[in-house]
Amino acid sequence: MIHRDIKPENLLLDLKGELKIADFGWSVHAPNSRRTTMCGTLDYLPPEMVEGKAHNETVDVWSLGVLMYEFLVGSPPFEAQGHQETYKKISRVDMQFPDHVSPLARDLMLKLLVKDPAARLPLKDVPNHPWIKANLSE
Repeated sequence: MIHRDIKPENLLLDLKGELKIADFGWSVHAPNSRRTTMCGTLDYLPPEMVEGKAHNETVDVWSLGVLMYEFLVGSPPFEAQGHQETYKKISRVDMQFPDHVSPLARDLMLKLLVKDPAARLPLKDVPNHPWIKANLSE
């Protein structure tokens, strides 16, 4: 399953504090296939979509990196004046980290926000990243 529109508005917390993902309007069930439709929300689009290339489930890994950045910084990492400038920043993975973002948080985001989809940290490895482990509340 590829969601293709993970963003704050599509994340819900239930009464137990468990995270739920909503709005599957752009989602596809695409095991073993690549998609070419450009869809989702501008600030969360990965380079492969912006460049008109085929994409797979790693688009959701990219969105997770954008989401993490936005939650820690307060704005999307590739925000710019106008769509075309945003597209350019996404394609170049042109982002800056404020000083308050810890080295471990930067490390995780840099492993999620990788231009080459095949080089992004696999989703199954995210829970084992040191930043995640350091910030787990048990």
